[in-house]
Amino acid sequence: MPQLDPTFTGLPLDALADAALSRARELGATHADVRVERHRTSVTSLRDAVVTGSSDSSDLGLSVRVVHRGSWGFAAGVALTPDAAAGLAEQACRIAEVSAPLTPRPVELATEPVHVGEWVSDYDLNPFDVPKAERTARLVQLLEALGAQPGVDHTSATVMAAQENTFFADLAGTRTVQQRLRVHPEFTAIAVGEGGISTMRTIAPPVGRGWEYLTGTGWDFDTEIAGLGELLAELVKAPSVEPGATDLLIDPSNLWLTIHESVAHGTELDRALGYEAAYAGTSFATIDKLGSLTYGSPVMNVTGDRTTDRGLASIGWDSEGVEAQSFDIIRDGILVGYQLNRQMAAERGLNGGRSNGCAFADSASHIPLQRMPNVSLQPAVEDVTLDDLLAQLGDGLYVVGDKSWSIDMQRYNFQFTGQRFHQVKNGRIVGQVRDAAYQATTTDFWGSMEAVGGPSTYVLQGAMNCGKGQPGQVAAVSHGCPAALFRGVNVLNTVAEAGSSSEDSNSNDTNEGND
Repeated sequence: MPQLDPTFTGLPLDALADAALSRARELGATHADVRVERHRTSVTSLRDAVVTGSSDSSDLGLSVRVVHRGSWGFAAGVALTPDAAAGLAEQACRIAEVSAPLTPRPVELATEPVHVGEWVSDYDLNPFDVPKAERTARLVQLLEALGAQPGVDHTSATVMAAQENTFFADLAGTRTVQQRLRVHPEFTAIAVGEGGISTMRTIAPPVGRGWEYLTGTGWDFDTEIAGLGELLAELVKAPSVEPGATDLLIDPSNLWLTIHESVAHGTELDRALGYEAAYAGTSFATIDKLGSLTYGSPVMNVTGDRTTDRGLASIGWDSEGVEAQSFDIIRDGILVGYQLNRQMAAERGLNGGRSNGCAFADSASHIPLQRMPNVSLQPAVEDVTLDDLLAQLGDGLYVVGDKSWSIDMQRYNFQFTGQRFHQVKNGRIVGQVRDAAYQATTTDFWGSMEAVGGPSTYVLQGAMNCGKGQPGQVAAVSHGCPAALFRGVNVLNTVAEAGSSSEDSNSNDTNEGND
């Protein structure tokens, strides 16, 4: 099993916590917590099998958060000494005193059992232990194989790896140390022709794994890349889509993003309460609709959790020391739950008055926000296969891979494109069409979901860079889902809508960090 990084555990973690917490207690804080966090990130970019950029960065810091005189106070720094930690506690208490007159009601936090322990995510090979030359050689190998395929004029790749270490302690007695890894490889084939630029990207998701992911554990990159050129060539020759109401079978590689934007963000309680309006909007799924809003059809069951094996948001305890949990968000199509942190759980009395572990800060320099866990659409109990769903679809489109997207400030009106739209006739895939996007309102779209696939179609997809908050923070999150069948969804022809010559040359790939 992976072990905690000794270069992190060797820091004076307990001494820092003792100094900060004792000083906060002396000053009268009713709650105080300390986080020491180190984040390591590596990004490598290649073009036509040549490295065009490579970076390795590390961020290490200490923060103290308090509830003092009924108000929040927060301070952070980089000096890891007991005196500095005590000084941060003093600063946090002073900030709370200044903020108290502006706090409409005293801050209350939901109770949480005391936790003491360690947690390490599941991986085989830490990317930061693999020589950079070895990692680069593997990427070059895959891009050379991609570039040698007919019709591929250029190739590109980006691989990100991240290691996150966190120490947490609070006045109640919780003390935890955690470590998690994640990697995200993307490989793209590019064709340049008279019709413009066309691209085809791998659909391999970002995962909570190590470097073994690039060498065959959890995904077969060699096989996917071997077929990418053929898919690109088919796209280049594909006819433009006929717009109108269309039945869709949507693959997990595309549907995860629709879940993220219309369900996961829509059921963040701070957004539903209007706290997030200044940055990325509120939510149509307001608190008065809990237990009554028909979010989708009866086959729609969505859970939130931080316990999924190798999930990007999986963790032992969140940034408030709350144990990882699994909970229902949508059950049989009805909104039944929200994502909570300790303050909102106490204020609203939801989840039995306990946080469901949805607080996260992306570094020691930032205060924890209510952030989404892994939010996933559950598969059918019986194993409904992809072939079963294609047969049930009959005629329509099979949508694979995410691409550009747009959604309004209430998470209600949206449109999404994809890497490829396969035309289906009589339950059989007969070729691709291009220039397609699907458009709907959230409740109409999920209400049109007729069937979900079984476990054999379920894939854990996700994003490394979900953005939220002011100052902005970035979080990694997974969204598992099966393939799913939707009836009568409005399909747009993006060329006709935009008056452009090519959807590929005018659309932008997903940039969730701007969400």
